[in-house]
Amino acid sequence: MPPDRDAAYLWDMLEYARQARQIVSGLAFEQYQTDELRKLATERVLEVIGEAARKVSPEFKTRHPEIPWQPIIAQRIVLAHLYGTVDHAKLWDVATVKIPELISLLEPLIPPLPPTEQEQ
Repeated sequence: MPPDRDAAYLWDMLEYARQARQIVSGLAFEQYQTDELRKLATERVLEVIGEAARKVSPEFKTRHPEIPWQPIIAQRIVLAHLYGTVDHAKLWDVATVKIPELISLLEPLIPPLPPTEQEQ
């Protein structure tokens, strides 16, 4: 797989992780628990992160074991296929604790964007 595909998947992971952080920003768990739209939005962005992680090449995953690839992908499987068993307390923990950690791990891995025509 071309390296640019990995970069695209990493970019998706980072962008959706930032959205997850924003969705829960400033909330207490009790507020999150009663806000169906935020819970659904959190589920969706975590599902997308897991799908993008699943598509990252095995070679890249091997070179970056600091990223918890398997738990991210496993969470996606639960959200996509076992949605009746979603534990929102766990999703809250993911969104408020694990996502900020993931963002800090992903940011250094994102290659710079190519220059635009105006910048060349």
